[in-house]
Parts: sequence; C-alpha cells; structure tokens
Amino acid sequence: MPEYAPLDIPDDGKLTHNITHFARALRRAGLPIGPGRVIEAIRAVAAAGFTRRDDFYWTLHASFVNRPEERQVFHQIFRLYWRDPRYLEHMMSLMLPAVRGVQEEQAAAAAAKRAAEALLDGAEGPTPRDSPADDGKTQIEIDASQTASADERLRTLDFEQMSTDEAAQARRMLARLSLPVKPIPTRRLTADATGRKPDWRRTMRAAIRQGGEITSIARRKPATRWPNLVVLCDISGSMSQYSRMVLHFVHAVANRQGQGWAKVHAFTFGTRLTNITRHLRTRDADTALKAAGAEAQDWQGGTRIGACLHDFNRDWSRRVLGQGAVVLLITDGLDRDDASALEREMERLHLSARRLIWLNPLLRWDGFAPKARGIAAMLPHVDSFRAGHSIATLESLAAAVSDAGDGGEKARLMAVLGTLRQGVAASRT
Repeated sequence: MPEYAPLDIPDDGKLTHNITHFARALRRAGLPIGPGRVIEAIRAVAAAGFTRRDDFYWTLHASFVNRPEERQVFHQIFRLYWRDPRYLEHMMSLMLPAVRGVQEEQAAAAAAKRAAEALLDGAEGPTPRDSPADDGKTQIEIDASQTASADERLRTLDFEQMSTDEAAQARRMLARLSLPVKPIPTRRLTADATGRKPDWRRTMRAAIRQGGEITSIARRKPATRWPNLVVLCDISGSMSQYSRMVLHFVHAVANRQGQGWAKVHAFTFGTRLTNITRHLRTRDADTALKAAGAEAQDWQGGTRIGACLHDFNRDWSRRVLGQGAVVLLITDGLDRDDASALEREMERLHLSARRLIWLNPLLRWDGFAPKARGIAAMLPHVDSFRAGHSIATLESLAAAVSDAGDGGEKARLMAVLGTLRQGVAASRT
C-alpha cells in the first residue's frame, strides 16, 4: 500500500456511516458485499481501532476483499474515498467527455475509472457555464416516448463516435455478450447407450463377467471436442478505439465459463506481434487491459500486417491453431508493406485455421470497396468478412462462428474486387 499522510479523525465523525457508504461504492464497482460483511467490517474496525492508517486499510481490506482481482478496485476506491482530500474533483475530471488516447489509458491507474463511476453513481458531471438552460430563453421539450430506447441506439452506434459515458455503458454491455460455438466431431468414439456403432470389446468384457452370456450389446458414438479461439487484433492508430472495445469483448469471452471454447488466445499487432493471452485471464477487465497495454508497446503506432502475420505463422501457428482453431482477425487492412508477402502470410494463416473471420470497421461505410492493396490481398483468403464497429456487429458474430456457410460481405466484395481488377487491366492495355 502506498504511503499517505495520517488520517485526521473529526470529533463528531460518523465512522459507521462512512464505512457503510464505502461498502456501497465497492458493491457498485462489482465486489460481492452484503449487509453481513458491512457489519463484520464495522466490528473489525471497532476491535482493531482507528489510530493507525495501515491498520485501518488492512482491516477493511480483510473484511471486503476475497479474490486477488478485487484488490485494485478496493485500493482505488479506498484512496479516493478515504485518503485523497480532493477526490470528488478528481473523479469528476475522470468522467468528463474527452478524446481518449493510449497515453491516457496507460497513465490512469488500474480500476481508477471504475472506482470513479462507483463513487459517482447518480451524481451529475460538471456542466458548461454557457448552458442553454441559463440563457433565459424558452426551452423546447421533446416527447421521446415513441423513439428507440437508449440501449438500442447504443447497440448500433459506432465505437469511435461514443462519448465517455456511452463507451463505459458499451463496455458493460460487451461484458454480457457471449460467443457460443458448436463442438467438433472427431474420429474417436465414446461409450453411449444410444450410439449407432456397437462396441464389441466392451460387450465381450461384460459377457465374461456374466459367465459368457451376452445380455446386451454396448454401443458407442463419435466423440466431440471444443475448438480454440485465436484473436489477432490490430492496435495501430487507425484501430485504437475499435481494438479497445473488441478486447473488452474478448476478455469477457475468455473469462466466461460454459461457452465451449477449449482455450482463448489473444495477440495484438501494430509494428510487432505481442501475446496478451495471460493478461486477459485476469478477471478484472481494467487490470487486464492495463497489463495488456503495458505489454504491447506499439499502441497507436504504425501498421505492418504482413510482418506480424509472418511472426505469428512462424512462432505461434503450430502451438495455438492445432485441432481446428477459429481465428478472429480484427484490422482495417491498411498496410503499406509488400502486398505479395501479405497475401502469402494470409494464405498460410487460412490453411492453418479451421475458420478465419475478418472483422473490419471500414465496412460501416456504405460505399466501401476493396481498393487498398492490403485489403485486396487479404480478402480472398478469409472465410467470412464482416463489420466490427458496433455492439450489434459483435452480437452477430456468433452466426459467423457457428455457420460454416456464412461469408458475410465476402461474396459481394469479391465481385467488386473482380470488377476493379478488370478495369485496371483494361486501362493498362
């Protein structure tokens, strides 16, 4: 725990009420705290005393924290609630809408914004001085009873156009999304009473135990297994806002049980390839993405898709793509390196994966065409080409994963690509 100035104990302080409000903030931040634990914390503070700052911190820590991933959230809320004399102004500044870059994400401590949102639950942020409500003019009231709900609007809103509050709500919605997958049948057989194939060995063993008489025929069926999910996420400057949202979604998939995935592997690439799989295993999303951002030093940098795919195919392909893995490639495809090398690496990646799905946020534009060299080189070597700029597009991703015939926009764009190539060939002749 960092060192702070000694706590000033007021003469008429209401310590019990303060601990109760502190516990409510922890509960809003996601810690499973009920009335019983609040009572235990108050009794523990009464027994340990309120004379030393370290004793008070660790007494509440022992009362409210049960898992390692809860430590960062507790620490940030404790610092803002008990230690920082200007914690309210600090939290209000965190809630202001602003253009968020990688530098701001790395400078913020893990779980700091989550703590701010928990303590400011229901509080109104700072308003501009020149607000229309203060100009003395008549305000126009709009009846929005027949309009679409806020959640429905947020589902289709572009990640890049979201404000700070909308982005926080979108991350909470992404944390509830799932990506189910169907099991893969294998050549191995497993015992099953309703199976179609007889198991003569097990039948004869059972007959020997009964004096050689066959009373029933054991049966078996093909066994199934779950595939791996491999995510390759572009974190270059043009993809930074989209990649953050997608990584929140991938974190939720990696930490949700019962979806069927055997393992979830995640890699980021910009100017180099970085494996962030172990960081996403942390259950707290803020801590996981902060660690991933510290590991990947090329956030908001350039783009070398071909070189990064070459590194993945050489170093990681045999490790993570075995046994029918599904690959999610999240990038805009804007690469200035050699297009022929990029095409070779994409072909190898496609042959190594059971299914390769490309999510491209540029598909949000109605007039999108594969004119860029990188996109034209990558498009023929994917199974499905889909948009990835909103919550709704990530929700529809489950259909592309489960349905082998779902190609998304690939067929239409391949036709457009053929027309473009014919026009280029005609112009050269």
